[in-house]
Amino acid sequence: MNVFCLLTGRGNNTLPDKNVLPVFGQPLLSYPARAASKVVNIENCYISSDDEKILKAGEDCGFGRIQRPAELAAPDSRHVDTILHGIGEIEKASGSEIDILIVMLANSATIKSEWLSQAISMLTTDPSISAVVPAYVEQDHHPFRAKKLNEKGALVPYFDFGDQDISSNRQDLPANYFLCHNFWALNVKQSIARQDGFKPWAFLGKNVHPIIVENSFDVHNREDILRTERWLRENNIV
Repeated sequence: MNVFCLLTGRGNNTLPDKNVLPVFGQPLLSYPARAASKVVNIENCYISSDDEKILKAGEDCGFGRIQRPAELAAPDSRHVDTILHGIGEIEKASGSEIDILIVMLANSATIKSEWLSQAISMLTTDPSISAVVPAYVEQDHHPFRAKKLNEKGALVPYFDFGDQDISSNRQDLPANYFLCHNFWALNVKQSIARQDGFKPWAFLGKNVHPIIVENSFDVHNREDILRTERWLRENNIV
């Protein structure tokens, strides 16, 4: 199967230049780039951005350049449109049709090569899987414990539990999974080509399988850079 990687990052962010901020002296995006470069199943890697600093940092990591149009780099631009644009540019440049696409976010260094390899293996072994994503268990913020405001300004549940007994103890609730969004491994024909999956990430398709991880996070502020450095040390990546 033809496996490619697309690293995405735009320049217009609330934290200026966050995708290339130094982490142990290297641009943030170089860490996901290195993780992908170590995976032998990936044929080639590309970086999509509207920002020259990001594109240059990606090229320094051996990634092919995809110049993202301005209309796909606005704060309200949809990631799915960036991915579709990237697929078109990759297939044009490579002359190959993409079977599996690894999409990585440039503001997350919390990615391991073995996760990427595992995701590719899962998609290759079972073609019915539309996507593989890292996910972690989080019981503190379980949807059964979440509340919203009604028209009177009172806190009420999101769900009508009826007569069902719901424990207030988090450990008694069904396991609750959150997607990490540090990368998505897509079976292109089963996922983004159809965009018929569960909202709000319909482009992942209907048959999404997880790789359970302890934690993962994106960089949105300076404190996240420090968290990233701790994670990299604790996982023996630096």
